[in-house]
Amino acid sequence: MKLKRWLTSVLLLIVATISNAAGAFVGVNIGTDVTDLPSASNVVAILKAHRISHVRLYNANEHMLQALSNTGIEVIVGVTDEEILGIGESASVAATWISKNVAAYMPSTNITAISVGSEVLTSVPNVAPVLILAMNHLHKALVASNLDFRVKVSTPQSMDIISRPFPPSTATFNSSWNSTIYQLLQFLKNTNSSYMLNAYPYYGYTKGDGIFPIEYALFRPLSSVKQIVDPNTLFHYNSMFEAMVDANYYAIEAFNFNNIPIVVTETGWPSFGGANEPDATTKNAEAYNNNLILRVLNGSGPPSQPKIAINTYLYELFNEDKRKGPISEKNWGAFNANGSSIYPLSFSASNLSNGNSLGSFCVAKDDADTDKLQAGLNWACGQGQANCVAIQPGRPCYSPNNLKSHASYAYNDYYQKMHSAGGTCDFDGTATTTTEDPSKSMCLLIFCFISNPYGITFLTLQVISLYCQTYITKDLNCGHSHSCRVLKTLTLWKIEDKYGHNCIHNAICLDVVVLSVVFDLLIYSVFGLVIRNHGESKIMMKNIIALTLIGLDAISATLFGMNDFS
Repeated sequence: MKLKRWLTSVLLLIVATISNAAGAFVGVNIGTDVTDLPSASNVVAILKAHRISHVRLYNANEHMLQALSNTGIEVIVGVTDEEILGIGESASVAATWISKNVAAYMPSTNITAISVGSEVLTSVPNVAPVLILAMNHLHKALVASNLDFRVKVSTPQSMDIISRPFPPSTATFNSSWNSTIYQLLQFLKNTNSSYMLNAYPYYGYTKGDGIFPIEYALFRPLSSVKQIVDPNTLFHYNSMFEAMVDANYYAIEAFNFNNIPIVVTETGWPSFGGANEPDATTKNAEAYNNNLILRVLNGSGPPSQPKIAINTYLYELFNEDKRKGPISEKNWGAFNANGSSIYPLSFSASNLSNGNSLGSFCVAKDDADTDKLQAGLNWACGQGQANCVAIQPGRPCYSPNNLKSHASYAYNDYYQKMHSAGGTCDFDGTATTTTEDPSKSMCLLIFCFISNPYGITFLTLQVISLYCQTYITKDLNCGHSHSCRVLKTLTLWKIEDKYGHNCIHNAICLDVVVLSVVFDLLIYSVFGLVIRNHGESKIMMKNIIALTLIGLDAISATLFGMNDFS
């Protein structure tokens, strides 16, 4: 039993490590107030068909938890508002809840978080006095079950607890909740948990009395006269969604807390409404949700926290026709009960922003003015929300280190992601489109076999390394084709050390590079065949590959004593 418990702990730790290293994601909430709710197995089939990798359940539905086992889908399981009081009053009730609804399903079901209630402070304030106590009881029960490093506890809150959300830099929590919010933030900080936020630009727009344009709510480009700027920070906000998230970051900061990431547990747009709800339309819902997915999968955060991705859960999977309230309340779903889409929607980054999806690419012109080119690059990586991490020093697409190459990368990243939302390839006349994928200019992988670093002259090693690096890095816009990403990942990262200097002057370093690349290629070749033939295990197999490559790199670096090898 001890061995089994130890192995389970190791497996959970590996899964946790992989999940923490994953990129930004958009998940979905699964409500059940549906007349013809599909069976749990059919719901999971719908999730798989649409490549949805993260879900939030509003309760611990045993059928859903069982159906989600062995899928790799990450699950937030909910404690209902009605359960909070009992859990808050009794640690034993909390322990029983964890045993029955979490531990019993792990590790087969990939439960990663528990959401305690929903907007408790504003919707059920009478429960608020025991909310933090309930969260502490649940966390201690997770600790006792050795699950606290894998499963985090938090509680979703609405924008209503922010007194004045705009400008974001001056946002603060409603002072009447100061004590509870401080305790909440202290708990999240101590347990390395995220702040859960329900953010609805639909309500921000419809209740805003025309203060903000609808383009701002729908992630659509704003004209120069409609730019939304925080007067204190001069940050430009291209969407109300970003401003809402940033308002909460600033409100958290006002309590002297930092490094508490925000995950948006609910957001969306209704596709149909009553006569007094003219903005609840299929067209607007399609625009909001698709643009939301594009924005989140960009991987960057809001202006004040650009390095923290805004992981988000869409509200919601199905239209809940049994819900009470206005007509729009019943029409937030993205899919019908039979799995068909109410409007075109994709949760897959490859379908939304793949470099080949448009058949055209945006690159910098050869004769572009240098000042305009720099301004265009700055805009693309800033307001344009292009993901420019890869062209930073020491990153895979930093070389060739020239303005035109970096601008081309940023321009194309912006263009591929924002074209469907009205983004263009102009950048003040410095860009143009081409039908030729710029990443195709990269050489096929050159195998630089070295039998013995000590038996080859120093000069030969320099020449070989320089030759390989020249061809590997000559591409203008790496990152938008699979071959380019693999080549850069396997080679350029290994040629450059953590200071951004190449290895051409270090024979041992170069040998480690070559050995690592060869090992990596072998691993990719072997596991590639397995992945192709085992679709159900694709996610896990990719994770195994990643861990194997990391391990091989670490081993080869250790063997050769390369302390600076990155």
